[in-house]
Order: sequence, then C-alpha cells, then structure tokens
Amino acid sequence: MDPFQLEKPGYHSTYHNREIIMNWEYRTMKFPATGGFLGGKFNEAALTDKLNELGQQRWELVAAFSTHQGYGQSRDIVAILKRERR
Repeated sequence: MDPFQLEKPGYHSTYHNREIIMNWEYRTMKFPATGGFLGGKFNEAALTDKLNELGQQRWELVAAFSTHQGYGQSRDIVAILKRERR
C-alpha cells in the first residue's frame, strides 16, 4: 500500500465535495531604521525577536519590504502578517 494514499479505493473522504473557506486577519507593522539623520540601519536581532514573538501568537509573515531611502539605506521595514481568524 502506498503510504501517501489518503483513502482506500471506493471510499471517500468527508472533505471531498466540501468547500473549506479560510478567514484571515491581517496586520501591518513598521520597523524603523535607526542611526543617522534619516535612519538607515536595522537592529536585525530585535526584528527577529519581534517576528518570533508574533509567530508564537500565530501570526505568519507573508511579505516584507523596505522603504528605500537611497545609497543602500532604508527608512523603515514594513511587514505584512496574517493569521487565521477564530
């Protein structure tokens, strides 16, 4: 028997013919850059710690981007997170 086979031939899972709709809630967060007049550097350890803290609360990071300032510096990192709504 194939170990990845989910059901026996002739049997049907209760999830067949059933639509599963996920309901998400979203959150955006801004992590500011520090140093210099307009920022430019990030505390990578603090960012990692915050994302791990949010992960414990079931938040999943789905996208992140920097607001580019120029010459390799960023003003902020914007993170978009989601989790299943209960």
